[in-house]
Amino acid sequence: MIAFQVNDMTCGHCAGAITKAVKALDQNARVDVDLGAHQVRIEPASADADSLRRAIEDAGYSPVPQ
Repeated sequence: MIAFQVNDMTCGHCAGAITKAVKALDQNARVDVDLGAHQVRIEPASADADSLRRAIEDAGYSPVPQ
């Protein structure tokens, strides 16, 4: 499980955009978003942590590995 703190994720649209970005990179990844805690937990099928972090950054957010 890979976890990121994403403090600039503030709404359902943000959560959807991050999920979409992760799924575009790794379509079989399991993505768990906790909007209230600003956390994204990912169980990747093939992607590594750096690639996932970059995908979230490319979607316009600032993930911090946990």
